[in-house]
This record gives sequence, structure tokens and C-alpha cells, in this order.
Amino acid sequence: MSVDTREAGPDTTGFFIYGLVPADVEPTGDARGVGDPATPVDVVTHGDVAALVSDVPLDRPLGRPDDLRAYQTLLDGVTLAAPVLPVRFGTVARDGAAVTDLLAERHDDYRRALDRLEGRAQYVVRLRYVERTVLSEVLDGNAEAAALRDQLQGQPADALRDVRIRLGEIINAEVEARRAADTERLLEALSPVTVTTRTRPPSSEFDAAHLALLVEIDRQTEFEDVVERIAAEQENRASVRLLGPQAPYDFVDQLMDRE
Repeated sequence: MSVDTREAGPDTTGFFIYGLVPADVEPTGDARGVGDPATPVDVVTHGDVAALVSDVPLDRPLGRPDDLRAYQTLLDGVTLAAPVLPVRFGTVARDGAAVTDLLAERHDDYRRALDRLEGRAQYVVRLRYVERTVLSEVLDGNAEAAALRDQLQGQPADALRDVRIRLGEIINAEVEARRAADTERLLEALSPVTVTTRTRPPSSEFDAAHLALLVEIDRQTEFEDVVERIAAEQENRASVRLLGPQAPYDFVDQLMDRE
């Protein structure tokens, strides 16, 4: 049941805000949010948009892994049924009036962003090099690196420190160059089946590419087929991981840009 100005308990509970949806969207009866036990999810509406919310004690610290999982599970579940614009994890409003103020502040921008999300979801594709394979590529393709490797053969781990540092610098530079090239190739391969993309920074020195992509939900099978082809091409060189469909976490700022 949608509400407009629900009040939390006096100075004890507030509203955890998960994301924004069109005003005609209502959560299912079994939708649950953060907390232990998990709290039911409701909506606060204003005009053409609504906020997905649940009660949360104002003195309860947020940020536990279970809280983040509940936040993501809710938003990812909504995204296949309706457009949803995630609100930053941990956002809490003191009462329903504060939620309504948030919705009113940029109501038209939120509505336009939700219109852009209709029928779309986020997917994440991550390539990670097989360490042995990429190191072999570097050593086979760089004469200096190969020579330095040969110098270190049979030496104690603490010997020839300058040589080890130089070899590490070469390897890092070569991996970065390969990452840039592989990211560009991945973008090129996926661009025909995506709406827009965002490149994520590497989270590991052996990340080959890490992309967030906004995809038309009715093209999911076509998109997955392209990812499977890439995985086959990268076999023994890089592992490929696909996540999604998800809420569009990486695209909120882009979607909120005024035209």
C-alpha cells in the first residue's frame, strides 16, 4: 500500500531508502529490507515517483554485509519488473515528510531517469588474467624482462633487489597496456548489444577488464551469447565472469544528468 507522509516512531525509527521507482509500483507482500528480522518494504509517493523504504532504528549502525545484501537483493529483484533508480546505500530519512522532500527536490529529473531505465538492467562483465599465461606473454614479448628474469634464476629471494624492482615495473606496465587493449576490445565486442557502458577500475593487478553495462532486458540472451563467445576466445588466458541482471548502480549519475 502506497503512503505519502508516514511517520516513524518518535525519535526511535526512520526510513531506510533503497531506491526510486515510478509511482504506480508497489512492492510485493513478501518484499523485505534490512534488519534482523528483516522489515517489510513500503513506498512513499510524490507525484510520478516513489521511494522504496522500510523502517529502521535510528540508533542502529548500518553497513553489515547482511544489510548490503538485503539492499542489493531488493533492488535487483525490482529491476526485472520495473525501472528502479538506486539511492546510495545507508541513506536514512527521519520521517515520511523528509522522504517526500527528497522526491520533490528533483522530481522531474527522477522521472526522466526512470523513463530512460524502462526495460533496461545493469550487467557486469569482468575478465581476469590467468597469471601464468599473462606473465608468459610479457616475458616472451619483452626482451629486457626476459633478460632480467634470467638474471634472477637461482638467486636468493633477497638478492639483486634493483633487478627485481625493475622487472616488477616492466611487468606492471605491460599488464596495464594489455588491460587497456583488452578493455577496448571488450567494449567493441559488446557495444552492439548494450545501451551504454562504464569502465570500472581494476580491483586486482591481474584484472583484464571490468565493465558495467546497461542492457535492454529483452536482449539478454543475445548479450549473454556474446559474453559466452568472448569467454571461449579467452579460454586459458583470462577467466570471464558475468553478473546480472542488476539495478543500475553504476549509471545513477549518468541517468540524472539533465538533458
